[in-house]
Amino acid sequence: MKQQSFNRALTALLLALAITAGVTGRSRLALLQTTTSKPAAAPAKWLPLIGEYLRDNETVIILESDGKLSALFNRHDLVPLREVTTDSFEFDNATARKGEHVVFSRDSHGRVAQLTLGRLAYKRKPLGPEEGAAQLKVQPLRPVPELIKEALAAQPPKESGNFLPTDLVELTKLDPTIKLDIRYATTNNLFDTVFYSQARAFLQRPAAEALVRVNQKLKASGYGLLVHDGYRPWYVTKVFWDATPDDKKLFVADPSKGSRHNRGCAVDLTLYDLKTGRAVEMVSTYDETTDRAYPNYPGGTSLQRWHRDFLRAAMEAEGFTVYEAEWWHFDYKDWQKYRIGNLRFEEISSTGVSPVSPATSNYEIKIDFSRRVPVRDPTGLSADIYRSKTEGSADAIDQLRTCKA
Repeated sequence: MKQQSFNRALTALLLALAITAGVTGRSRLALLQTTTSKPAAAPAKWLPLIGEYLRDNETVIILESDGKLSALFNRHDLVPLREVTTDSFEFDNATARKGEHVVFSRDSHGRVAQLTLGRLAYKRKPLGPEEGAAQLKVQPLRPVPELIKEALAAQPPKESGNFLPTDLVELTKLDPTIKLDIRYATTNNLFDTVFYSQARAFLQRPAAEALVRVNQKLKASGYGLLVHDGYRPWYVTKVFWDATPDDKKLFVADPSKGSRHNRGCAVDLTLYDLKTGRAVEMVSTYDETTDRAYPNYPGGTSLQRWHRDFLRAAMEAEGFTVYEAEWWHFDYKDWQKYRIGNLRFEEISSTGVSPVSPATSNYEIKIDFSRRVPVRDPTGLSADIYRSKTEGSADAIDQLRTCKA
């Protein structure tokens, strides 16, 4: 167990260094911080304790790792805790903090509000939506209806150069098993406002076909893709920018440059469980403007991080890159080849799109996080985590472990 934990910690460090150095795709895939099998869910009684606690400029992150509740100091010093009572823990005897206690305090509503470490008190930092809500809300700088009116009257920035013709394809026409939860067609979004008249999702054809391949491969592991957004008209991006406070503008695109959503080459999504049809647990909620949204945020539970990394691995293998501040946002590799678009959904034709049979639909996701044996897809379309059910090196295949849900 200690050796396994050490290996994962070493892998996490190498992955962080690879990300800092800009290593992507197959090279990073071999460094993913994930066990060879899907982790068990953390005990439900620990979930209210997990989060960030602040004292002056010091932050302590309480998370679950390897089946233990742990405290993360300075983003790199992970110390396991041992449960004494429901809200009282002590540091593991094998650690330098042996004998120290961590006590959680609750408010009158039973919500955890504070962590006490020795004589030092750390206040819980609010993260994510309010209790009982599914979506974090942002107070817009100005009334959104006013901003929508202004944006519709404005024009996207002019672009010069050679661009590929726009060929927006509706995702569910290519693959009906891709599920949709288009938040901007409802009020269940950051700004509590309906932006889209229709709950549909589009991407440029190459990106859409790559996404279908991802969805088909995920099925072997018991998952599917749940899409929140794809192509986004430019005027909506302008509203987001004008409505968002300056300290949160990292999470929205500058309309003077246009976004990759505007070009039809960005998609917001998560995984859903094929058995239950429900979205899986992730470290943060969708469209959450907090540190938890970062794709390398260390908090949460082992299962949440595993889901996040599994999604990222599958998407990167088909030419997508995760956005640095949002685990759910992926850009397709050829985004710069398309112009900024401003068509509304109702202006996009719904005809002429026929279902496709992905060339790689007979492939399963095979991720070997312990042995990291490179096995290439013989079609040349996928990364090292895939192999054919009928082709490939027998020696390499024998070393693979299948990640099943």
